Amino acid sequence: MATGYSVDVIAGPDSKSDATKSEVQDNVGPLDADPSREVSRKRQSLSDIFTIFASGFALISDGYQNNLMTMTNVLLKKEYPKEYTSTVSTRVSNALLVGEIIGQVVIGLTCDYLGRKTAIVFTTLMIVIGGILATASHGVTIDGMFWMMTVARGVVGFGTGGEYPASSTSASESANDLMPKHRGPAFIMVTNFPLSFGGPFAVSIFLIVLMACGQSHYSTVWRVCFGIGCIWPLSVFYFRIRMLNSALYRRGAIKKHVPYMLVLRYYWKPLIGTCGAWFLYDFVTFPNGVFSGTIISSVVKNSTIRSTGEWQLLLGAIALPGVFLGALLCDRVGRKNIMMIGFSGYLIFGLIIGCAYDKITKIIPLFVVFYGLMQSSGNFGPGNMLGLLSSESYATGVRGTCYGLSAAVGKAGAAIGTQAFTPIETNLGKKWTFIIAAICGVVGILVTYFFVPDLSGEDLRIRDEKFRAYLVSKGWDGAMGEDDLQAAADQGISPAVAHESAPTKKG
Repeated sequence: MATGYSVDVIAGPDSKSDATKSEVQDNVGPLDADPSREVSRKRQSLSDIFTIFASGFALISDGYQNNLMTMTNVLLKKEYPKEYTSTVSTRVSNALLVGEIIGQVVIGLTCDYLGRKTAIVFTTLMIVIGGILATASHGVTIDGMFWMMTVARGVVGFGTGGEYPASSTSASESANDLMPKHRGPAFIMVTNFPLSFGGPFAVSIFLIVLMACGQSHYSTVWRVCFGIGCIWPLSVFYFRIRMLNSALYRRGAIKKHVPYMLVLRYYWKPLIGTCGAWFLYDFVTFPNGVFSGTIISSVVKNSTIRSTGEWQLLLGAIALPGVFLGALLCDRVGRKNIMMIGFSGYLIFGLIIGCAYDKITKIIPLFVVFYGLMQSSGNFGPGNMLGLLSSESYATGVRGTCYGLSAAVGKAGAAIGTQAFTPIETNLGKKWTFIIAAICGVVGILVTYFFVPDLSGEDLRIRDEKFRAYLVSKGWDGAMGEDDLQAAADQGISPAVAHESAPTKKG
Protein backbone atom coordinates (compact mmCIF):
# COMPACT_ATOMS: atom_id res chain seq x y z
CA MET A 1 0.00 0.00 0.00
CA ALA A 2 1.20 3.51 -0.69
CA THR A 3 2.04 5.76 2.18
CA GLY A 4 0.83 8.89 0.42
CA TYR A 5 4.31 10.35 0.12
CA SER A 6 7.81 9.21 -0.74
CA VAL A 7 11.35 10.38 -0.24
CA ASP A 8 14.09 10.39 -2.83
CA VAL A 9 16.79 12.33 -1.03
CA ILE A 10 17.12 12.53 2.74
CA ALA A 11 19.98 14.00 4.71
CA GLY A 12 21.33 12.64 7.98
CA PRO A 13 19.50 13.43 11.20
CA ASP A 14 21.72 16.37 12.07
CA SER A 15 22.16 17.84 8.61
CA LYS A 16 21.14 21.48 8.24
CA SER A 17 21.58 21.85 4.49
CA ASP A 18 18.88 24.22 3.19
CA ALA A 19 19.07 22.62 -0.25
CA THR A 20 18.53 19.15 1.16
CA LYS A 21 15.65 20.32 3.35
CA SER A 22 14.08 21.98 0.33
CA GLU A 23 14.32 18.74 -1.67
CA VAL A 24 12.82 16.75 1.19
CA GLN A 25 10.02 19.26 1.61
CA ASP A 26 9.21 19.08 -2.08
CA ASN A 27 9.03 15.29 -1.90
CA VAL A 28 6.98 15.20 1.29
CA GLY A 29 4.58 17.85 0.09
CA PRO A 30 1.30 18.96 1.61
CA LEU A 31 -1.67 16.70 2.09
CA ASP A 32 -3.50 17.85 -1.01
CA ALA A 33 -5.18 14.49 -1.43
CA ASP A 34 -7.40 12.71 1.07
CA PRO A 35 -5.46 11.53 4.14
CA SER A 36 -6.33 7.91 3.32
CA ARG A 37 -8.73 5.63 1.52
CA GLU A 38 -11.01 5.49 4.56
CA VAL A 39 -10.81 9.03 5.97
CA SER A 40 -11.71 12.11 3.95
CA ARG A 41 -9.60 15.24 4.24
CA LYS A 42 -12.57 17.23 5.58
CA ARG A 43 -13.23 14.69 8.32
CA GLN A 44 -9.53 14.55 9.24
CA SER A 45 -9.26 18.36 9.38
CA LEU A 46 -12.34 18.59 11.57
CA SER A 47 -10.89 15.93 13.86
CA ASP A 48 -7.58 17.83 14.02
CA ILE A 49 -9.41 20.99 15.12
CA PHE A 50 -11.31 19.08 17.80
CA THR A 51 -8.09 17.40 18.93
CA ILE A 52 -6.24 20.70 19.38
CA PHE A 53 -9.20 22.31 21.15
CA ALA A 54 -9.80 19.32 23.43
CA SER A 55 -6.09 18.96 24.24
CA GLY A 56 -5.86 22.57 25.36
CA PHE A 57 -8.99 22.45 27.45
CA ALA A 58 -8.10 19.08 29.01
CA LEU A 59 -4.62 20.28 29.93
CA ILE A 60 -6.24 23.08 31.96
CA SER A 61 -7.47 20.28 34.22
CA ASP A 62 -3.88 18.99 34.46
CA GLY A 63 -2.66 22.44 35.46
CA TYR A 64 -5.56 22.67 37.93
CA GLN A 65 -4.66 19.32 39.51
CA ASN A 66 -0.94 20.13 39.60
CA ASN A 67 -1.60 23.38 41.48
CA LEU A 68 -4.57 22.32 43.61
CA MET A 69 -2.41 21.31 46.57
CA THR A 70 -0.78 24.77 46.70
CA MET A 71 -3.65 26.26 48.71
CA THR A 72 -5.04 22.94 49.94
CA ASN A 73 -1.77 22.38 51.85
CA VAL A 74 -2.28 25.71 53.63
CA LEU A 75 -5.93 24.90 54.43
CA LEU A 76 -5.28 21.36 55.67
CA LYS A 77 -2.51 22.65 57.91
CA LYS A 78 -5.04 25.04 59.48
CA GLU A 79 -7.74 22.35 59.79
CA TYR A 80 -5.47 19.56 61.07
CA PRO A 81 -2.46 21.30 62.71
CA LYS A 82 -1.35 18.16 64.57
CA GLU A 83 -2.15 15.45 62.02
CA TYR A 84 -1.12 17.27 58.80
CA THR A 85 2.60 17.27 59.46
CA SER A 86 5.28 18.15 56.90
CA THR A 87 5.74 14.41 56.27
CA VAL A 88 2.04 13.92 55.47
CA SER A 89 1.97 17.09 53.36
CA THR A 90 4.94 15.92 51.31
CA ARG A 91 3.43 12.44 50.92
CA VAL A 92 0.09 13.76 49.64
CA SER A 93 1.81 16.21 47.29
CA ASN A 94 4.22 13.57 46.00
CA ALA A 95 1.40 11.07 45.33
CA LEU A 96 0.40 13.06 42.26
CA LEU A 97 4.00 13.10 41.07
CA VAL A 98 4.52 9.35 41.50
CA GLY A 99 1.28 8.71 39.63
CA GLU A 100 2.36 11.10 36.88
CA ILE A 101 5.72 9.37 36.42
CA ILE A 102 4.02 5.99 36.00
CA GLY A 103 1.34 7.47 33.75
CA GLN A 104 3.83 9.24 31.51
CA VAL A 105 5.84 6.09 30.86
CA VAL A 106 2.85 3.72 30.51
CA ILE A 107 0.67 6.05 28.42
CA GLY A 108 3.68 7.15 26.38
CA LEU A 109 4.10 3.55 25.26
CA THR A 110 0.34 3.03 24.96
CA CYS A 111 -0.26 6.01 22.70
CA ASP A 112 2.42 4.72 20.32
CA TYR A 113 1.13 1.12 20.31
CA LEU A 114 -2.64 1.60 20.59
CA GLY A 115 -3.09 5.09 19.21
CA ARG A 116 -3.49 8.61 20.56
CA LYS A 117 -7.28 8.35 20.89
CA THR A 118 -7.25 5.19 23.05
CA ALA A 119 -4.66 6.68 25.40
CA ILE A 120 -6.49 10.01 25.70
CA VAL A 121 -9.84 8.40 26.56
CA PHE A 122 -8.18 6.26 29.23
CA THR A 123 -6.36 9.20 30.85
CA THR A 124 -9.61 11.17 31.01
CA LEU A 125 -11.32 8.33 32.87
CA MET A 126 -8.44 8.03 35.34
CA ILE A 127 -8.56 11.75 36.20
CA VAL A 128 -12.30 11.57 36.81
CA ILE A 129 -12.14 8.38 38.92
CA GLY A 130 -9.22 9.72 40.97
CA GLY A 131 -10.99 13.05 41.48
CA ILE A 132 -14.12 11.31 42.77
CA LEU A 133 -12.07 9.22 45.19
CA ALA A 134 -10.17 12.29 46.44
CA THR A 135 -13.46 14.14 47.01
CA ALA A 136 -14.79 11.22 49.02
CA SER A 137 -11.60 10.76 51.09
CA HIS A 138 -12.54 9.18 54.42
CA GLY A 139 -11.06 6.92 57.05
CA VAL A 140 -11.59 5.50 60.52
CA THR A 141 -8.85 7.91 61.64
CA ILE A 142 -7.61 11.24 60.26
CA ASP A 143 -4.43 9.50 59.15
CA GLY A 144 -6.54 6.92 57.31
CA MET A 145 -8.32 9.74 55.47
CA PHE A 146 -4.98 11.19 54.39
CA TRP A 147 -3.89 7.77 53.11
CA MET A 148 -7.05 7.52 50.99
CA MET A 149 -6.36 11.02 49.71
CA THR A 150 -2.81 9.96 48.87
CA VAL A 151 -3.98 6.96 46.84
CA ALA A 152 -6.68 9.01 45.08
CA ARG A 153 -4.18 11.73 44.14
CA GLY A 154 -1.92 9.00 42.77
CA VAL A 155 -4.74 7.83 40.48
CA VAL A 156 -5.32 11.42 39.36
CA GLY A 157 -1.58 11.71 38.74
CA PHE A 158 -1.60 8.64 36.50
CA GLY A 159 -4.24 10.34 34.35
CA THR A 160 -2.66 13.80 34.31
CA GLY A 161 0.77 12.29 33.66
CA GLY A 162 -0.60 10.31 30.75
CA GLU A 163 -2.09 13.49 29.30
CA TYR A 164 1.41 14.85 28.69
CA PRO A 165 2.46 12.40 25.97
CA ALA A 166 -1.09 11.61 24.76
CA SER A 167 -2.52 15.12 24.43
CA SER A 168 0.73 16.87 23.55
CA THR A 169 1.77 14.49 20.77
CA SER A 170 -1.72 14.48 19.24
CA ALA A 171 -1.90 18.29 19.42
CA SER A 172 1.52 18.63 17.79
CA GLU A 173 0.66 16.22 14.97
CA SER A 174 -2.72 17.84 14.34
CA ALA A 175 -1.19 21.34 14.33
CA ASN A 176 1.48 20.11 11.91
CA ASP A 177 -1.19 19.37 9.28
CA LEU A 178 -3.48 22.33 10.02
CA MET A 179 -0.93 25.12 10.52
CA PRO A 180 2.63 23.85 9.81
CA LYS A 181 4.17 27.34 9.70
CA HIS A 182 2.77 28.23 13.13
CA ARG A 183 2.96 24.83 14.79
CA GLY A 184 5.31 26.00 17.55
CA PRO A 185 3.23 28.92 18.89
CA ALA A 186 0.00 26.95 18.43
CA PHE A 187 1.43 23.99 20.35
CA ILE A 188 2.54 26.19 23.25
CA MET A 189 -0.86 27.88 23.50
CA VAL A 190 -2.67 24.55 23.84
CA THR A 191 -0.12 22.85 26.11
CA ASN A 192 2.01 25.02 28.40
CA PHE A 193 -0.46 27.90 28.54
CA PRO A 194 -3.31 25.72 29.90
CA LEU A 195 -0.86 24.03 32.30
CA SER A 196 0.42 27.41 33.53
CA PHE A 197 -3.05 28.94 33.60
CA GLY A 198 -4.08 26.05 35.85
CA GLY A 199 -2.14 27.72 38.70
CA PRO A 200 -4.09 30.99 39.04
CA PHE A 201 -7.23 29.13 37.91
CA ALA A 202 -6.96 26.66 40.80
CA VAL A 203 -6.34 29.48 43.28
CA SER A 204 -9.32 31.44 41.90
CA ILE A 205 -11.63 28.44 42.28
CA PHE A 206 -10.27 27.86 45.78
CA LEU A 207 -10.93 31.48 46.83
CA ILE A 208 -14.45 31.43 45.39
CA VAL A 209 -15.30 28.22 47.26
CA LEU A 210 -13.62 29.52 50.43
CA MET A 211 -15.67 32.73 50.37
CA ALA A 212 -18.85 30.80 49.58
CA CYS A 213 -18.21 28.75 52.72
CA GLY A 214 -17.72 31.90 54.80
CA GLN A 215 -13.96 31.25 55.21
CA SER A 216 -14.80 28.24 57.36
CA HIS A 217 -16.07 24.67 56.82
CA TYR A 218 -12.61 23.75 55.57
CA SER A 219 -13.53 20.14 54.83
CA THR A 220 -16.24 21.33 52.45
CA VAL A 221 -13.79 23.68 50.72
CA TRP A 222 -11.15 21.10 49.81
CA ARG A 223 -13.70 18.41 48.91
CA VAL A 224 -15.55 20.77 46.55
CA CYS A 225 -12.25 21.85 44.97
CA PHE A 226 -11.27 18.20 44.39
CA GLY A 227 -14.73 17.50 42.93
CA ILE A 228 -14.62 20.47 40.55
CA GLY A 229 -11.44 18.98 39.08
CA CYS A 230 -13.60 16.23 37.53
CA ILE A 231 -15.64 18.70 35.48
CA TRP A 232 -12.93 19.89 33.08
CA PRO A 233 -11.92 16.52 31.56
CA LEU A 234 -15.60 15.44 31.37
CA SER A 235 -16.48 18.64 29.46
CA VAL A 236 -14.38 17.57 26.46
CA PHE A 237 -14.88 13.81 26.77
CA TYR A 238 -17.33 13.70 23.85
CA PHE A 239 -14.83 15.36 21.50
CA ARG A 240 -12.12 12.94 22.59
CA ILE A 241 -14.30 9.93 21.82
CA ARG A 242 -15.07 11.35 18.38
CA MET A 243 -11.49 12.27 17.45
CA LEU A 244 -9.39 10.35 14.93
CA ASN A 245 -5.74 9.46 15.16
CA SER A 246 -3.70 11.99 13.20
CA ALA A 247 -2.69 11.29 9.60
CA LEU A 248 0.93 11.46 10.77
CA TYR A 249 0.31 8.71 13.30
CA ARG A 250 -1.56 6.51 10.83
CA ARG A 251 1.43 6.75 8.49
CA GLY A 252 4.29 6.46 10.98
CA ALA A 253 3.08 4.24 13.84
CA ILE A 254 5.24 1.25 14.72
CA LYS A 255 2.94 -1.23 16.46
CA LYS A 256 5.08 -4.35 16.31
CA HIS A 257 8.78 -5.09 16.78
CA VAL A 258 9.81 -1.58 17.80
CA PRO A 259 13.61 -1.43 17.42
CA TYR A 260 14.33 0.24 20.75
CA MET A 261 18.10 -0.21 20.53
CA LEU A 262 18.13 1.58 17.18
CA VAL A 263 15.90 4.27 18.67
CA LEU A 264 18.42 4.82 21.48
CA ARG A 265 21.36 4.87 19.06
CA TYR A 266 19.59 7.43 16.89
CA TYR A 267 18.15 9.62 19.62
CA TRP A 268 20.57 9.27 22.55
CA LYS A 269 21.71 12.87 22.40
CA PRO A 270 18.31 14.64 22.28
CA LEU A 271 17.04 12.21 24.95
CA ILE A 272 19.81 13.31 27.32
CA GLY A 273 18.90 16.91 26.48
CA THR A 274 15.13 16.72 26.96
CA CYS A 275 15.31 14.37 29.98
CA GLY A 276 18.09 16.30 31.72
CA ALA A 277 16.61 19.76 31.12
CA TRP A 278 13.12 18.61 32.15
CA PHE A 279 14.53 17.12 35.38
CA LEU A 280 16.17 20.43 36.30
CA TYR A 281 13.11 22.49 35.36
CA ASP A 282 10.66 20.41 37.39
CA PHE A 283 13.13 20.09 40.29
CA VAL A 284 12.85 23.87 40.66
CA THR A 285 9.38 24.78 39.48
CA PHE A 286 7.22 22.07 41.04
CA PRO A 287 8.23 22.38 44.72
CA ASN A 288 8.26 26.16 44.35
CA GLY A 289 4.71 25.90 43.02
CA VAL A 290 3.40 23.40 45.56
CA PHE A 291 4.97 25.12 48.55
CA SER A 292 4.66 28.72 47.34
CA GLY A 293 1.49 29.16 49.39
CA THR A 294 3.36 27.92 52.47
CA ILE A 295 6.28 30.23 51.69
CA ILE A 296 4.00 33.25 51.27
CA SER A 297 2.03 32.46 54.44
CA SER A 298 5.30 32.31 56.40
CA VAL A 299 6.44 35.66 55.00
CA VAL A 300 3.15 37.57 55.41
CA LYS A 301 2.60 38.60 59.04
CA ASN A 302 -0.72 37.54 60.60
CA SER A 303 -1.71 35.93 57.32
CA THR A 304 -5.12 34.37 56.78
CA ILE A 305 -5.94 31.69 54.24
CA ARG A 306 -7.68 34.33 52.13
CA SER A 307 -4.75 36.79 52.14
CA THR A 308 -2.32 33.98 51.33
CA GLY A 309 -4.56 32.95 48.42
CA GLU A 310 -4.72 36.52 47.10
CA TRP A 311 -0.92 36.85 47.11
CA GLN A 312 -0.71 33.39 45.51
CA LEU A 313 -3.10 34.52 42.76
CA LEU A 314 -0.88 37.53 42.04
CA LEU A 315 2.16 35.25 41.92
CA GLY A 316 0.46 32.96 39.38
CA ALA A 317 -0.68 35.90 37.25
CA ILE A 318 2.85 37.35 37.07
CA ALA A 319 4.13 33.99 35.85
CA LEU A 320 1.74 33.86 32.85
CA PRO A 321 3.23 36.55 30.52
CA GLY A 322 6.34 34.40 30.08
CA VAL A 323 4.22 31.82 28.26
CA PHE A 324 2.94 34.34 25.69
CA LEU A 325 6.37 35.91 25.16
CA GLY A 326 7.98 32.50 24.62
CA ALA A 327 5.28 31.50 22.12
CA LEU A 328 5.74 34.78 20.25
CA LEU A 329 9.52 34.47 19.97
CA CYS A 330 10.09 30.69 19.61
CA ASP A 331 10.23 30.78 15.80
CA ARG A 332 12.19 34.04 15.59
CA VAL A 333 14.81 33.49 18.28
CA GLY A 334 14.93 29.68 18.11
CA ARG A 335 13.69 27.04 20.50
CA LYS A 336 17.11 26.22 21.94
CA ASN A 337 18.03 29.86 22.54
CA ILE A 338 14.69 30.58 24.23
CA MET A 339 15.26 27.67 26.60
CA MET A 340 18.72 28.91 27.61
CA ILE A 341 17.37 32.43 28.19
CA GLY A 342 14.65 30.97 30.42
CA PHE A 343 17.16 29.04 32.50
CA SER A 344 19.15 32.29 32.81
CA GLY A 345 16.10 33.77 34.55
CA TYR A 346 16.43 31.13 37.27
CA LEU A 347 20.04 32.19 37.72
CA ILE A 348 19.29 35.92 37.88
CA PHE A 349 16.11 36.00 39.97
CA GLY A 350 17.11 33.02 42.10
CA LEU A 351 20.30 34.79 43.15
CA ILE A 352 18.51 38.10 43.74
CA ILE A 353 15.89 36.52 46.03
CA GLY A 354 18.31 34.10 47.69
CA CYS A 355 21.10 36.57 48.45
CA ALA A 356 18.73 39.33 49.63
CA TYR A 357 16.11 37.06 51.22
CA ASP A 358 16.04 38.65 54.68
CA LYS A 359 15.63 42.15 53.24
CA ILE A 360 13.35 41.41 50.29
CA THR A 361 10.85 39.42 52.36
CA LYS A 362 10.20 42.53 54.46
CA ILE A 363 8.66 44.11 51.34
CA ILE A 364 5.98 41.57 50.44
CA PRO A 365 4.94 43.02 47.03
CA LEU A 366 8.58 43.16 45.88
CA PHE A 367 9.19 39.60 47.05
CA VAL A 368 6.10 38.30 45.22
CA VAL A 369 7.01 40.20 42.03
CA PHE A 370 10.55 38.77 41.91
CA TYR A 371 9.24 35.32 42.81
CA GLY A 372 6.70 35.62 39.98
CA LEU A 373 9.38 36.77 37.52
CA MET A 374 11.46 33.71 38.36
CA GLN A 375 8.44 31.51 37.66
CA SER A 376 7.68 33.50 34.50
CA SER A 377 11.20 32.98 33.16
CA GLY A 378 10.68 29.25 33.68
CA ASN A 379 7.46 29.39 31.67
CA PHE A 380 9.16 31.49 28.97
CA GLY A 381 12.04 29.06 28.48
CA PRO A 382 12.00 25.41 29.54
CA GLY A 383 8.29 25.42 30.41
CA ASN A 384 7.39 26.31 26.83
CA MET A 385 10.20 24.67 24.94
CA LEU A 386 10.57 21.27 26.62
CA GLY A 387 7.17 20.03 25.49
CA LEU A 388 7.63 21.57 22.05
CA LEU A 389 11.12 20.13 21.55
CA SER A 390 10.06 16.72 22.89
CA SER A 391 7.20 16.63 20.38
CA GLU A 392 9.42 17.73 17.48
CA SER A 393 12.70 15.91 18.13
CA TYR A 394 11.36 12.38 17.74
CA ALA A 395 9.69 10.50 14.90
CA THR A 396 5.97 9.76 15.06
CA GLY A 397 6.47 6.04 15.68
CA VAL A 398 8.28 6.67 18.98
CA ARG A 399 7.16 10.22 19.76
CA GLY A 400 4.84 9.24 22.61
CA THR A 401 7.44 6.94 24.16
CA CYS A 402 10.29 9.48 24.04
CA TYR A 403 8.03 12.35 25.10
CA GLY A 404 6.65 10.29 27.99
CA LEU A 405 10.14 9.24 29.09
CA SER A 406 11.40 12.85 29.02
CA ALA A 407 8.37 14.08 30.98
CA ALA A 408 8.68 11.18 33.46
CA VAL A 409 12.32 12.04 34.20
CA GLY A 410 11.13 15.62 34.69
CA LYS A 411 8.48 14.52 37.17
CA ALA A 412 11.11 12.41 38.96
CA GLY A 413 12.98 15.69 39.39
CA ALA A 414 9.79 17.25 40.71
CA ALA A 415 9.31 14.40 43.23
CA ILE A 416 12.92 14.67 44.39
CA GLY A 417 12.66 18.46 44.61
CA THR A 418 9.43 18.23 46.61
CA GLN A 419 10.96 15.66 48.95
CA ALA A 420 14.14 17.72 49.38
CA PHE A 421 12.40 21.10 49.74
CA THR A 422 11.57 20.87 53.45
CA PRO A 423 15.00 19.46 54.51
CA ILE A 424 16.76 22.19 52.50
CA GLU A 425 14.56 24.87 54.06
CA THR A 426 15.01 23.44 57.58
CA ASN A 427 18.75 22.70 57.51
CA LEU A 428 20.12 25.40 55.19
CA GLY A 429 17.53 28.15 55.44
CA LYS A 430 14.70 29.34 53.20
CA LYS A 431 17.00 31.45 51.04
CA TRP A 432 18.81 28.32 49.85
CA THR A 433 15.71 27.07 48.05
CA PHE A 434 16.22 30.03 45.70
CA ILE A 435 20.01 29.79 45.52
CA ILE A 436 19.71 26.12 44.51
CA ALA A 437 17.20 27.23 41.83
CA ALA A 438 19.92 29.54 40.48
CA ILE A 439 22.43 26.66 40.43
CA CYS A 440 19.92 24.52 38.51
CA GLY A 441 19.60 27.40 36.05
CA VAL A 442 23.34 27.25 35.29
CA VAL A 443 23.28 23.47 34.84
CA GLY A 444 20.16 23.81 32.68
CA ILE A 445 21.95 26.21 30.34
CA LEU A 446 24.83 23.75 29.92
CA VAL A 447 22.58 20.73 29.31
CA THR A 448 20.56 22.69 26.74
CA TYR A 449 23.65 23.98 24.94
CA PHE A 450 25.38 20.61 24.59
CA PHE A 451 22.49 18.16 24.18
CA VAL A 452 19.27 19.82 23.05
CA PRO A 453 18.87 19.88 19.22
CA ASP A 454 18.51 23.24 17.51
CA LEU A 455 15.27 22.67 15.61
CA SER A 456 13.76 25.05 13.08
CA GLY A 457 10.13 23.94 13.15
CA GLU A 458 10.26 21.98 9.89
CA ASP A 459 7.42 19.66 8.85
CA LEU A 460 7.32 16.66 11.18
CA ARG A 461 6.98 14.33 8.19
CA ILE A 462 10.54 15.24 7.21
CA ARG A 463 11.87 13.91 10.52
CA ASP A 464 9.68 10.82 10.13
CA GLU A 465 11.28 10.03 6.78
CA LYS A 466 14.80 10.58 8.08
CA PHE A 467 14.09 8.13 10.90
CA ARG A 468 12.44 5.67 8.48
CA ALA A 469 15.47 5.75 6.21
CA TYR A 470 17.81 5.27 9.17
CA LEU A 471 15.94 2.14 10.28
CA VAL A 472 16.10 0.72 6.77
CA SER A 473 19.83 1.43 6.58
CA LYS A 474 20.28 -0.65 9.75
CA GLY A 475 18.36 -3.59 8.38
CA TRP A 476 14.99 -3.10 10.05
CA ASP A 477 12.21 -4.40 7.80
CA GLY A 478 9.05 -4.00 9.88
CA ALA A 479 5.81 -2.27 8.95
CA MET A 480 4.82 1.32 9.77
CA GLY A 481 1.38 2.86 9.99
CA GLU A 482 -2.17 1.72 10.66
CA ASP A 483 -4.25 -0.43 8.33
CA ASP A 484 -5.41 2.34 5.97
CA LEU A 485 -1.91 3.77 5.52
CA GLN A 486 0.34 0.87 6.47
CA ALA A 487 3.45 0.23 4.42
CA ALA A 488 6.80 -1.51 4.68
CA ALA A 489 9.48 0.60 6.30
CA ASP A 490 11.47 0.90 3.09
CA GLN A 491 8.59 1.78 0.76
CA GLY A 492 9.58 4.78 -1.34
CA ILE A 493 13.16 4.74 -0.03
CA SER A 494 15.98 3.49 -2.17
CA PRO A 495 18.97 1.66 -0.61
CA ALA A 496 21.18 4.62 -1.49
CA VAL A 497 18.95 7.01 0.41
CA ALA A 498 18.83 4.69 3.43
CA HIS A 499 22.62 4.57 3.42
CA GLU A 500 22.91 8.35 3.17
CA SER A 501 20.54 8.86 6.09
CA ALA A 502 22.55 6.78 8.57
CA PRO A 503 24.24 9.04 11.15
CA THR A 504 28.00 9.01 11.01
CA LYS A 505 29.13 11.54 13.61
CA LYS A 506 26.17 12.40 15.79
CA GLY A 507 23.40 10.37 17.41
